[in-house]
Amino acid sequence: MKRFEALFGYKPVIAMVHLKALPGAPLYDGDLEGIVSAARQDLLALQQAGVDAVMFGNENDRPYELQVDPASTATMAYVIGRLKQEIRVPFGVDVLWDPMATMALAAATGARFVREIFTGLYGSDMGLWQGRAAEALRYQRRLGRDDLFLLYNVSAEFASPLDSRSLVERAKSAVFSSLADAILVSGPMTGEGVNLEHLRAVKEALPQVPVLANTGVRHETVEEILRVADGVIVGTALKEEGITWNPVDPKRAREFMEIVRRARGR
Repeated sequence: MKRFEALFGYKPVIAMVHLKALPGAPLYDGDLEGIVSAARQDLLALQQAGVDAVMFGNENDRPYELQVDPASTATMAYVIGRLKQEIRVPFGVDVLWDPMATMALAAATGARFVREIFTGLYGSDMGLWQGRAAEALRYQRRLGRDDLFLLYNVSAEFASPLDSRSLVERAKSAVFSSLADAILVSGPMTGEGVNLEHLRAVKEALPQVPVLANTGVRHETVEEILRVADGVIVGTALKEEGITWNPVDPKRAREFMEIVRRARGR
């Protein structure tokens, strides 16, 4: 917990910078500078609202891949490089859904943390989805980034586990056998809320490990969630009209952080 709070602070809000669809993805509109401009607008709005950290992700690269096109990783590195001098908070990266690409991007950009599905076996929209923790952490070592803070999502969105163990058992195992620094509990898909009882059960089982709500945290739920969780990752709730694919709404972001500050009493 000391390392977690040294990086993020107490009960942090990690806010998503959802990049527009990247080159090679079906929804890419051909406007590379538009990707940079939209990311800059979201980044500045989030920082002005007072979030504790930001995470760059390629949520618009639908349908998602389990081994991403190299153009996705390269473009994300380009965008982050263009914005690097404007980033004032710790930042992380998540290349959906490829742990190896995520590690490579972190090394290229100087990210402080990563989020991924590192463990487990799932039936998913993308087909059979298998965790790659052993491969990814060995790659992390080769890249010289042992300092990276690793956020393990153990309840994959758009998927169902093929493991008969409970969520709690899978979370404990990820920490013990696969060296997770923190555990993320998700809803069934992006923007959909976490089951609070699942979150509470995981936190009770792992009192010394940071446990965060990973999806669907909203203005009306964040206070209750922070009574249980060590922090939250938020994207959709801060967008215009609360729609995942819209730009960040500065007013919604400020209001969210006001609620958070009251909730954590700091």
